[in-house]
Formats: sequence, structure tokens, C-alpha cells
Amino acid sequence: MAKSVFLQERICTTVAKAKEARKLIEKLITLGKKDTLAARRRAFAILCDHKEVSQLFSQLAPRFKSRTGGYTRIIPYKQRSGDNAKLAFLELTEKSREIVTGRKLKKANADKETGNITTKVSDAETKPVVTETPATPTHSHADVKTAPKAKAKPTGIRKLFQRKIGAE
Repeated sequence: MAKSVFLQERICTTVAKAKEARKLIEKLITLGKKDTLAARRRAFAILCDHKEVSQLFSQLAPRFKSRTGGYTRIIPYKQRSGDNAKLAFLELTEKSREIVTGRKLKKANADKETGNITTKVSDAETKPVVTETPATPTHSHADVKTAPKAKAKPTGIRKLFQRKIGAE
């Protein structure tokens, strides 16, 4: 869960899991603020991923230099319908990235060239930009020959109740 919070900066989970994950995330960010070899090794022992550790020490921890604690917040959300568990958002307090989605919802914020929508989510001073370019097809639709779709054969219990054509 800590990896997911570091990647996405906000996740939805149950309140109990969020409270436990918060402890680990706060320890990792405190380690990231020290930026020593021993701190990097301790963070790697928890995260087990070199990319995550380097992101923690180079991007996430510098955002929280002025804070002495309280790097995450838990926002109550709703109760899950299946088991009635209380859900909450676990997020970092200092966000610094622009979220780019591939859907066209609002024309006011849409980028002219790519058609992507950018929504600013920033509380900190530094703002690295995350951009996604839409994949352009290398072939036209006229070049692709579509084969007629074969009807899927029924399996399981449907196979038992299948009509026999030509058998009678």
C-alpha cells in the first residue's frame, strides 16, 4: 500500500488498513528526509524496489523538508456495500503533480493538440508534470481486414442445454 501511495499519491482503502499504512508511510518519508546510505538501505528493506526508493529520496522527501510530521491524511469516504466496511482515502498532504486523463470531459481544460484534460492538484511549490501521449495507430482502418467473427462454442452447463440442429 505504501508503494501505491507513493505512485498515485492517493488511494481508497478501509479505515483500518489506512491507519496501519499511515505509520509505515510516515516512517519511510522520515527516512527519506535523512538521505543517508543507511536510510536508503532501510527503505529498500521495506519497499524492495530501487525505483521506489530513488523516487522517495529524490522527489517525495524534499517536498516535506519543512514539515516535522503529518505527511499523510485520512479522509473518510463511505461504507462499502458488500461488507459494510468503512472506506477512506489515504493521501499525501503535499501533492505536486498534474493529473492527466485520457478522457474528454471538459472542453475548457482540454489540450488542443492531444485532447487530454489536465487537472492541477498542487499544494507544494515544485510542480513536475506527468504527461501521457495518446497512442497513434501506425496503420489506417482501411488497411485492416476484419475477419467474420466466429461464434463461441458454449461451455459448461450451457453445453448441456444446447439445441442440436440436424440431429432430429
